[in-house]
Amino acid sequence: MQHTISVLVENKPGVLTRVTSLFARRGFNIDSLAVGETEDPSISRITVVTGAESVPLEQITKQVYKLINVIKVTTLTPHDSISRELAMFKVICPPERRHEVFAIVNVFEAKVVDVSKDSVMVEATGTTDKLESLEDIFKGYGIKEMARTGVIALSRGSKEK
Repeated sequence: MQHTISVLVENKPGVLTRVTSLFARRGFNIDSLAVGETEDPSISRITVVTGAESVPLEQITKQVYKLINVIKVTTLTPHDSISRELAMFKVICPPERRHEVFAIVNVFEAKVVDVSKDSVMVEATGTTDKLESLEDIFKGYGIKEMARTGVIALSRGSKEK
């Protein structure tokens, strides 16, 4: 089972290394990692998705909280949070097949952001499942390049800032 952990940290050099090193030392694989500044430029949010079991997960969240520069650690569940990911696909697409790819883009509420002689670049946001489905479909056409941001997530409502 995957778990999403949101870590608010001081926006200083080396903080990301300290957090990810802790995961590595405990033997937890990081499935997804996204970092960015919050509405306060002195604070960054690190969103980590890991496959850790529940008991060790509680231990690791406590250990992350003890790190220097860590302000707050929150475990987010699908019920109490919204998560999204961004992906860009450069799909092999000769002109005679563009209408097929454009139809798929419309169904997935994605965007075509570039068209070249033999490829189309598509930008998509959504849940990890949605992006994996889109990736599976595009594999049938051939993916030249792909980039994904990793999951970002916030708690619902006014529970947390």
